[in-house]
Amino acid sequence: MSARPRRATPVTPVDEQLEAQMLSAPGQPITPERRAFIAGAAANLTARDPEYVRRQLPLMWLLATMYFRAEVRGLERVPEDRPVLFVGNHSGGNMSPDSMVFMLAFNTFFGTERPIYALAHALVTAYPVLGALAKKWGVITAGPKIAEAALATGACVLVYPGGDVEVHRPWSARHEIRFDGRKGFVRLARDAGVPIVPVVSVGGQDTYLPLTDGRGIARALKLDKLARLKVVPISLALPWGLNVGDFAGHLPFPAKIRQEVLPPIDLRQRFGEDPDIDQAYGYVTSRMQEALTALAAERVLPPFL
Repeated sequence: MSARPRRATPVTPVDEQLEAQMLSAPGQPITPERRAFIAGAAANLTARDPEYVRRQLPLMWLLATMYFRAEVRGLERVPEDRPVLFVGNHSGGNMSPDSMVFMLAFNTFFGTERPIYALAHALVTAYPVLGALAKKWGVITAGPKIAEAALATGACVLVYPGGDVEVHRPWSARHEIRFDGRKGFVRLARDAGVPIVPVVSVGGQDTYLPLTDGRGIARALKLDKLARLKVVPISLALPWGLNVGDFAGHLPFPAKIRQEVLPPIDLRQRFGEDPDIDQAYGYVTSRMQEALTALAAERVLPPFL
């Protein structure tokens, strides 16, 4: 996968209140919306370190291609003259190898000078060591205000709408798109005036064995109010055996990770000047499901390999 030359990237619109904040205090962290007790770290968009990424990239991409036999195709479909909103399906539990593989592939293909930010759960960015390292790669707390600010700088943004619900779905549902009706990504793309670029991935749920997402347990413990957790997954994973919650992560099996970047979707071009959110959501998810089903059909090895 060879690097591509960088083109100038235009800045997208941003709401007036956020624009005033950015102008009055450029480079200052953006506080995430507090929708639970644990809100996640403030997003400092200047914390992404292209030189750090460049130094880490060769070894990490080598390890990803050897351990997960990572294959990412379709990056040539990504517009180079403007920011885009990457929308992916999420797999692999709290280790989520699909997001790591895509970030490595993007930086390898386009070069680390083209900025990209990945939206992550508040627990990820709030974690002391992991959060500090992740922000150098451009990992920021998920939230509309933060995502809008990142797009406004001309950067690309990666979002996984299904979040914890999708990443911990049972193994029997490994080839399903599960966004759980979350349509914020459509509003974000519409308001920012950027195209949606779907990214589908298979193999992540074969890196461990998720048995159930444990939604009932999460509701009983009121974890949504504490940490915006909708699930308490139960899985079989190394080295724990029975793994409840996946809070300490796990050792992934070396299953092959295969990803495909789909053609961009311009909401206004396809749905008119005032795109219907439900219609656009249905279109994007159906396109992704079709591609995911086709991608899964390419697997020839047994599960977990």
